[in-house]
Amino acid sequence: MKSLLPVFIVMGFLTFFGLAPSMALDLGSPAPQITAVDQDGNSVAFADIYKKGVTLVYFYPKADTPGCTKEACSLRDGFATLNGRGLQILGVSEDKEDAQKNFQAKYKLPFTLIADSDGSVAKAFGVPLLAGHTKRQSFIVMDGKIAWRALAASTSQQASDVGKALDQLGVK
Repeated sequence: MKSLLPVFIVMGFLTFFGLAPSMALDLGSPAPQITAVDQDGNSVAFADIYKKGVTLVYFYPKADTPGCTKEACSLRDGFATLNGRGLQILGVSEDKEDAQKNFQAKYKLPFTLIADSDGSVAKAFGVPLLAGHTKRQSFIVMDGKIAWRALAASTSQQASDVGKALDQLGVK
């Protein structure tokens, strides 16, 4: 057992800092059929959202921080174009409902934010923690399956990256 202790310590360190290998869902995997709470305290069944069309589920570390704000505002600024192509957006972080609500209102975000305070949504998608916060990753769900993913999603270029992914997927 003594010889395994250093291994456990190193693995714990790597996991805490988000350096452990990602277990994110593979392309073609079924998208998680999970239910979570949005910024208003409403229950959101992801399966019901997927049925309505192509969906971006993007994970970010913490509401109202510089990188997360750039990412959210990029999606906000590109929302009319992306939504015009039929894309729905769900932003997910481990923030509580009130923090998500304040973030949405402050930056006039026209999409739903999920308050994943227990980390169950991130876990279902295989998104690791980075220094105790959800790692920045994005997934496009089409026909109930993971069609695209960015395991190191950008901040200020997120809308552009998603638009390019939609082009590659043939989403008009």
